[in-house]
Amino acid sequence: MKIAYIFPGQGSQIVGMGADIYNTYESARKIFDVADRTLGMQLRNLCFNGPQETLNLTVNTQPALLTVSAAIATVLKERVKIKPIFCAGHSLGEYTAHWFANTFDFPTAVKLVRDRGHAMQMATPPGVGAMAAIVGLGSDEVIQICTDVSNGWILEAANFNSPGQVVISGHKEAIDRGMDIAKERGAKKCILLPVSAPFHSKLMDPAAAIMKEKLADIHINPPEIPIVNNADAATLQTDSQSIKDSLVRQITAPVKWEQSIYYMISQGVDTFVEIGSGRILSNLVKRISRDCEIISVSSVDSMDAFLQRIV
Repeated sequence: MKIAYIFPGQGSQIVGMGADIYNTYESARKIFDVADRTLGMQLRNLCFNGPQETLNLTVNTQPALLTVSAAIATVLKERVKIKPIFCAGHSLGEYTAHWFANTFDFPTAVKLVRDRGHAMQMATPPGVGAMAAIVGLGSDEVIQICTDVSNGWILEAANFNSPGQVVISGHKEAIDRGMDIAKERGAKKCILLPVSAPFHSKLMDPAAAIMKEKLADIHINPPEIPIVNNADAATLQTDSQSIKDSLVRQITAPVKWEQSIYYMISQGVDTFVEIGSGRILSNLVKRISRDCEIISVSSVDSMDAFLQRIV
């Protein structure tokens, strides 16, 4: 098996995530405890008990998802001898990939994503921006719609998730117009996403500027496992400045998830292991390639099943 570990981003959060991992593994408990101390909040309680509305706030969602993925991955580090040949994460999940590859330690990672979440949440006033999933049109068709609508507004392709699923991001008026045009041009579905800001668009420029400052003084190690980054869908250079630049660019650049999966497959990956809450990435990979094995590790039961197969 040639494995890639993939880590989910915003949208995968659910109340109760990580609770059984926490209750079963001491090493997982330590991750949650470090997150609570580092952030000065009861993140563990928010993950396990909610409420969902508070968990859904970007400033909370990002450290919560990273912590759950890191807790599960810590147990895998202890028990799995086979190392992945790549790591990748969807948007926020790219920080988890860097933590797993020892680019920076966990306290640094959880502080960075807390800052990232706050910066992204505050980049635009409520109601100014939005995001929508366009299902059933090709990437070029969606890009053309964004071009046609962007007359005084910002509207951009934000996530290339899988064949026939592209997320657009920008001003709310532009999103509404883009959805109307997409339906006229044959889209099967246009779904307004329940997010608090227009991520991965130029409207996130203020957040990118803040994260450039936050990352400036962070010590960066060369990743011990190759990282496939969102902005380029290619193996990231290992020098400190390239990594910092990539993490800044990914805030406004589109998430090239479909392209990233194709790239890893071209480099020999035959098994993708999603580590963290939910199965969103597993479902996307299934739509991208039917030739790869896809495994989701989000609970004690799914971890046990994975360990029985691989150890």
